[in-house]
Amino acid sequence: DPCRNFHCKRGKVCQADRQGKPGCICQDPAACPSTKDYERVCGTDNKTYDGTCQLFGTKCQLEGTKIGRQLHLDYMGSCKYIPNCTDYEVDQFPLRMRDWLKNILMQYYERDQDTTGFLTEKQRHKVKKIYQNEKRLMAGNHSAELLLHDFEKNYHMYVYPVHWQFYQLDQHPADRSLTHSELAPLRASLVPMEHCITRFFQECDRDQDKLIGLKEWCHCFGIKE
Repeated sequence: DPCRNFHCKRGKVCQADRQGKPGCICQDPAACPSTKDYERVCGTDNKTYDGTCQLFGTKCQLEGTKIGRQLHLDYMGSCKYIPNCTDYEVDQFPLRMRDWLKNILMQYYERDQDTTGFLTEKQRHKVKKIYQNEKRLMAGNHSAELLLHDFEKNYHMYVYPVHWQFYQLDQHPADRSLTHSELAPLRASLVPMEHCITRFFQECDRDQDKLIGLKEWCHCFGIKE
């Protein structure tokens, strides 16, 4: 099978030509496998798709058009009303996000006590210092005032989680800047719960070049130069 080890980007599938040479063609959205209700996704066109296969297949068929360029995965789940984010809410967003990232690393560190593989040895060494700090906040819903106080008092505990998340996303390619596609795994899972995340990342892109560099990312989260 000439397509066996031939990979195509999302929205495309491999098909051999008459000479048996593999190539990529757009996935037919109608030919996508059936999905469960919880696998539905919402596109940036505010249309619900039966899974990412259908969404990216549709985007591929619209390649070269304005609609195709603007179509991306917005968030996981069927499309629903997402309230506008107020100025106050977007100002408070980094407080919750920093705390959330820190607690994700705490959970990974705890899981590694029983099953290794969540963090590398270097990452475990860095997270251990945060984990052992008796002043750290336990995971939960905390007031903005408490989160701000903890950030100012224990600033060093929040730096690594912010850097860690950036490099987790910066993979395709790893070039110290995040594209819309690289942000998608984080954005798409959080939009229904954190309706300010889209505006937050739009405002992170200070030079409006459609990329979020490491300095822009850190600035958004209040990390010093």
